Amino acid sequence: MTAWNVLFLCTGNSARSILAEAYLNSAGKGRFVAYSAGSQPAGKVNPFALELLEKNRLPAQGLRSKNWDEFAVPGAPKLDFVFTVCDNAAGEVCPIWPGQPVTAHWGVADPAAVQGSDAEKRKAFLRAFTELGTRINLMLALPMEKLDRMTLKRRLDEIGAR
Repeated sequence: MTAWNVLFLCTGNSARSILAEAYLNSAGKGRFVAYSAGSQPAGKVNPFALELLEKNRLPAQGLRSKNWDEFAVPGAPKLDFVFTVCDNAAGEVCPIWPGQPVTAHWGVADPAAVQGSDAEKRKAFLRAFTELGTRINLMLALPMEKLDRMTLKRRLDEIGAR
């Protein structure tokens, strides 16, 4: 079986979508290939996100903040799923994704917006990472090959509503 391609979207593509990309690429064990992008990319990955990935022994090499337009051009990976992980990206007009991927909104509070001490920021990143990891694990448990498109969309929406 070929792997499912998943794109996680956020506005800045520096924290939540990066965490989700790295986690799914590890936890998906080859069943999924995850990517991330943003509508207005920050241009660099948040250092707290990189620190958290390293602490959890997840590969961070190759992760970069990039524009979602990269995934709407000829030759881009055919996307099976697109998840928005921030409320801003969910409300924006997205490019037309080739292949009509299943979409869902999995909004998570932005840890990069947290003000305060480094300890408070690390706690916010851990909370976002945990929430995304839980949702990804629920998705991984779905019998993807046995669900029709509408049922799969409903189940992914339900995961995002948790």
